[in-house]
Amino acid sequence: MTTSLARPLACCLLMGLASTATAGPTLGLGSTSEGTGALDLGYDWTFDLSRYHPSLDLRLGTGVILFEGDDRSANQAFYLRPALRYSWDHVFVEGGIGASAFIDTHIEDRDLGSSFQFEDRLALGLRMGPYGDLSISATHYSNASIKEPNDGFELYALNWRLAY
Repeated sequence: MTTSLARPLACCLLMGLASTATAGPTLGLGSTSEGTGALDLGYDWTFDLSRYHPSLDLRLGTGVILFEGDDRSANQAFYLRPALRYSWDHVFVEGGIGASAFIDTHIEDRDLGSSFQFEDRLALGLRMGPYGDLSISATHYSNASIKEPNDGFELYALNWRLAY
């Protein structure tokens, strides 16, 4: 009985969110806590949650992060990144916990332990009207000790999102 009710309710919620969504490509340039450069290429959707709270949005991003390095140390990660965004005037703060899948379990001199990593992310940004959003973010990667070792790391980035 519970499952039969959950599906229609989830569909109604998703349809309601989809009608108020904006989407756009994202670009991030950053550096890890060890100094390795990173390029984040993504696409995200922002869902208006103002009917629940006037300053709240839900973001869902997906994409790939390319970490620089030589043939042995370069790495890539695919991510799914949900976040709640709280805005006032043209400023916003957002945070969320997402998931990443790394191609290799090593980055720099760190052993991630597994390809699967959680992303704990905080960002502070500025809405720039028709020019999109500009933000700075800090993301911590960790497998939450699902598998040892768990040599997590941080990525600090400057991000731009074109909304249309």
